[in-house]
Amino acid sequence: MPADHLALDLAVTIRHDGHGGVADDLAEPAGLTGWVRTHAADLQADLAAGPYAAATFTADDAVLAAAVEVRTAVRALFARAVLPGPPSSADADRLPTARQALDRLNAAAALVPVTPRLDWPQGGAAAECRTVAGAPAPADLLAAALARHAIGFLAGPDRELLRACPAPRCVRYFVKEHARQEWCKPSCGNRARVARHHARQRAAGGDAT
Repeated sequence: MPADHLALDLAVTIRHDGHGGVADDLAEPAGLTGWVRTHAADLQADLAAGPYAAATFTADDAVLAAAVEVRTAVRALFARAVLPGPPSSADADRLPTARQALDRLNAAAALVPVTPRLDWPQGGAAAECRTVAGAPAPADLLAAALARHAIGFLAGPDRELLRACPAPRCVRYFVKEHARQEWCKPSCGNRARVARHHARQRAAGGDAT
């Protein structure tokens, strides 16, 4: 997944649970710990700017609260991005306003100012590194990293391709990868087609009576 799609992957930690309800993969610190470690390749440069490593990052309640606040802002801005289409039904009725979400996202990004630094070892390749001043708290470091990725996505070209999956019971967002794509994944397309088929059968049965 491209780095700026990290925000999309964060947003879809709210998902259909397979039983008609909604699951939250970040309900507990352990869930966030696993999520960060899964995305270590995308987050390593951000977290290594402080005294942490993404592959061994461990979340606590404060880190979880900070990450969830960024996720809430991201989902609110995703809801704005898919207009005039409907947003995800998982939380559309309890999200902050777009203005509040913008303020929260920008405030999170500003928690940890990052300075680019050139690293060029003798006989090696030049690479851009990042440094931060002081020793930011893990909650601030992760929140700022997530917010920067979200800004990159929302300011980039893929924002125009963002959709809320219209399949029954699905609450995921996705990036439309080709013109004919309607669903976040094939299983949602299958479920939607089955639902339409049953609806037509019900309608035909009603007409027959």
